[in-house]
Amino acid sequence: MPIKFRDYYETLGVSRNASEDDIKKAFRKLARKYHPDVNKTPEAESRFKELNEAYEVLSDPERRKKYNALGANWKNGQEFRPPPNSGFRQDFRAGGPAGATYSFDDFGGGFGFSDFFESLFGNANFSQSRSGGRARPPRPVRGQDHEAETEISLEEACRGAAKSLSFQVQEEDSQGRLKKFVKKLDFKIPSGATDGTRIRLSGQGGPGSNNGPAGDLYLRLRIHPHPRFRVREHDLEEDLPITPWEAALGAEIPVPTLDGNSTVRIKPGTQSGQKIRLKGKGLPKKAGEGSGDLYAILQIVVPKELSPREKTLFEELSRVSRFNPRQK
Repeated sequence: MPIKFRDYYETLGVSRNASEDDIKKAFRKLARKYHPDVNKTPEAESRFKELNEAYEVLSDPERRKKYNALGANWKNGQEFRPPPNSGFRQDFRAGGPAGATYSFDDFGGGFGFSDFFESLFGNANFSQSRSGGRARPPRPVRGQDHEAETEISLEEACRGAAKSLSFQVQEEDSQGRLKKFVKKLDFKIPSGATDGTRIRLSGQGGPGSNNGPAGDLYLRLRIHPHPRFRVREHDLEEDLPITPWEAALGAEIPVPTLDGNSTVRIKPGTQSGQKIRLKGKGLPKKAGEGSGDLYAILQIVVPKELSPREKTLFEELSRVSRFNPRQK
């Protein structure tokens, strides 16, 4: 059966002059999308294998150099035979279906890779190449990074806290059987965390293969809605009700903050919707950068029920006042 050429650059969606970092980023992005534990579509597993094979070649400088030696004129899916004088050794087998096989002295392939890969880099099941050279063992592959969300309170975001997270995971045991168990992780919320802050838990992601290190787990923090305060990055907002006479005459009033009440003075003639800034009463920032601010938004509130005396005073005010808010 003819061997088809595979364009590993096209598989990862990178150019032929892509850097090692570009290749790694492209692989991680696509691997997260098509990992069989995440993507249950029928084509995900085969696509994931293609990505692994492409990364196995392009992330290794020697393999990438050998692969690039084929030239840039091959098209994905074309019947593949190495060009003459390319440096790839050909071992002809009489009676073989394609008439020829290809092997190398200095590379070991990866188990489960395509015929194209093994035609270039050998089969990982062979302990030696045809010429007696030792095959290189498969490269360690780092596990996938995982990401999850967890809710925290505004007070925890402000002051920091020690937290734990429990979730169910599924891993293979030494005999290849899938086992489910509950995993518990302890982590710390940094003081001044904001909505969307990511915490990295090193080595708590997907397991590596071929003795490779585990990936990382990234926890994205979501601040649970607070009954009083609204979060705006490191700033906070709150609605502060005041009486009509406080707005008209001015007053000193208490303002709730995360650290208790603060007293502010409002000017006579204050309007509903005006803001009062309490500097440094928001969420802490990075060390040495201070804190955000708290903005109290004033809301004039009228009493729903009046005592006889209050009603008399309001009636008197309506007779003597020349104020008309609808008149420009």
